[in-house]
Amino acid sequence: MGQNEDAIAALMPGLGTSPALYPQKLDLALRKVFFVRMTEADYRNASFLDDRMLSPRTVGAWMALNDIERKLAPAHAAGPPHFIFHAGHVGSTLLSRILDETNLVLPLREPLPLRTLAERFDHDHANADLETFLKLWSRRFPANRAVVLKATSNTARLGHHLLNARPQARAVCLNLPAETYLATLLAGENAATDLSAHAPERLERLKRHLGERVCASSPGEIAAMSWLAERLTQDELIAAFGARIMPLDFEELLARPASTIRRVTEHFALRPAPAFFETIGTSPVFRRYSKAIEHEYSRELRAQILSLARAQHAMEIRKGMDWLKGLAMRHHNVARAIA
Repeated sequence: MGQNEDAIAALMPGLGTSPALYPQKLDLALRKVFFVRMTEADYRNASFLDDRMLSPRTVGAWMALNDIERKLAPAHAAGPPHFIFHAGHVGSTLLSRILDETNLVLPLREPLPLRTLAERFDHDHANADLETFLKLWSRRFPANRAVVLKATSNTARLGHHLLNARPQARAVCLNLPAETYLATLLAGENAATDLSAHAPERLERLKRHLGERVCASSPGEIAAMSWLAERLTQDELIAAFGARIMPLDFEELLARPASTIRRVTEHFALRPAPAFFETIGTSPVFRRYSKAIEHEYSRELRAQILSLARAQHAMEIRKGMDWLKGLAMRHHNVARAIA
């Protein structure tokens, strides 16, 4: 990875309007941001905007956060970013890539600073820092009509702050039914690591939603707890922001791609050409693995993987569903979520 301050400095005059400099990393302790140079094609090609996007060819440099805030001080004419909030492993990257096909969207897939802010939103400059990044995330190239930021799964807990800060912003809350989510998570090679990493924060969030501390021990129960924490967070956003939030079941997207994507584009006030909806259901994006597009991954293959997971992990899926049903007997919001 190259540190090229001169190359970055040459793009600094357009920092307030152009996304050619992308704020890839936020260091709250040093109050610095790492910017990298990116083209519109770079944004579309990136499955993630965290450290997985970095390579020996990346050109970047650190800048003081206070200097950035001063350069962004003038008013911005760009519209707000819209958001995709999701539970993780529920097709959010595919949805983002489908929106790429409109040729109207600048995609921001899992920006690392959003995760940093979510993990440390209790620090003194949290609201000011969020405002700075919302301005940075609002920038777009001339051909773009909107920015759609696909959040990391456990950052929907910042949804209230994001949407309150930008009253014109809208969001999709993407999820799966509980049983399908459990099968999906338990089928994944890195499922145990992913679940363990996020479990402590999700347990704390669930305590706030339920008013009691719960315990989840087996893989199936931890997967169920993860689904519930994110589902109740989404339900809370829907209750607070009404029509600004579009709830979406990923199974609906797969079953009726054209009509579902039409609703999503209308929600985000995008206006693709009519031909887009005629062809989107057969788009190559449905035949590639969205997180690593060099790999094939079809709807049929997904169905086979889920069927195998239901057979191999039947006991853990049952444990997870029983765990949810037990909570549903005591909490109406859980009963509504799994209905």
